Amino acid sequence: MHLLLTDRLACPRCGPAFGLVLLADAMDGRRVAEGSLGCANCRERYPIRGGRADLRPPPRGPLAAPPDPVDAPDPSLALPVAAAMGVADAPGGRVLLLGRAAILAGSLAALVPDGVEVVAAVPWAEPDEAEALPLSRVTVGDRLPFFDGTFAGVALHGAEAEGGTLREARRVLARGHRVAVVAPPDDAQVRLGGAGLTRFVRGEGVVAAGW
Repeated sequence: MHLLLTDRLACPRCGPAFGLVLLADAMDGRRVAEGSLGCANCRERYPIRGGRADLRPPPRGPLAAPPDPVDAPDPSLALPVAAAMGVADAPGGRVLLLGRAAILAGSLAALVPDGVEVVAAVPWAEPDEAEALPLSRVTVGDRLPFFDGTFAGVALHGAEAEGGTLREARRVLARGHRVAVVAPPDDAQVRLGGAGLTRFVRGEGVVAAGW
């Protein structure tokens, strides 16, 4: 996980008004390999193991299995998703791939301009594997553990593009940027509008909107 991302992390238990403090045990360049993140408000600590932070609120039980690969987005969608989010217009920023859309993280990380960090956030167990840079992986619950306006683009899968998830995506999106829905349902535009997102953009297998 990139060191600069830790400055944008909020306590999953206390909410986005409360940041987390990094206690790094091992670094790899500017990436945190081992350590923990602590909340000064509730005193909860969130572990970082193998570069991946577990940012689920307590109690943290066993992780669910990942979705069936049949339901995963095609890796070829990484390019239209990058275009729909406007990654080329996000120098020095971060983009978030949430849930099933995070399966595109490695492919997207190979496409982004220098200085853009891809963040993959999922609620399930992932295999340990070498990660393409620039890529940070985190484990999350229902509440996204990021400050408001952290990302210059957010992508999620149409099967997960529902009210609460879309509102959280909108919350962590910086003004002037877009949320992209991969494999969008027929009413994707209505759902995005319900989350306060407008200025719609359509591409191959993706619908996006911003604020």
